Amino acid sequence: MKKLLGASAFLALSVMSAMAEEVGKVPVDWFGNDIVIDAVHDPKVKGVTCHLASFSRGIIDRLQKGNWFEDPSNASISCEQTGPIVIGDIKLGKGGERVFSERTSLIWKKLVITRIYDQTNNTLLYLAHASQVQDGSAKTSLSTVPLFRGDVTWEKGPPQ
Repeated sequence: MKKLLGASAFLALSVMSAMAEEVGKVPVDWFGNDIVIDAVHDPKVKGVTCHLASFSRGIIDRLQKGNWFEDPSNASISCEQTGPIVIGDIKLGKGGERVFSERTSLIWKKLVITRIYDQTNNTLLYLAHASQVQDGSAKTSLSTVPLFRGDVTWEKGPPQ
């Protein structure tokens, strides 16, 4: 019974976060280091796709420099409207809501996309950043999707 509950909890958590689909991989040196480009669809905002570029260290680089189980926190993000926008039940607070998370170390570090709704400017903000237990990184990248177009629908009505 415990295994069933654990599996159910894991499945529920994995469904809440968006999945990344690798759409590009560019080698940057002879050591197997690559820039990987993923397409990430916001699970609560249909019609928005984010493209996330991040660095993936090769095995030779890991052996030469140590720190074997970790990739750098560097990432770049660009988000665009890719269809009619339908906004579900999103968090409206200043802290936003995690849309995507991917481990960049064995245990402690993740590459994260957080969505924030800027109500004053009617814009969705997508922030790519690292999340760590300590020594948080200041390396961030931001992309915005304005909602002034006529094809934006709020499932529960626009916020007041």
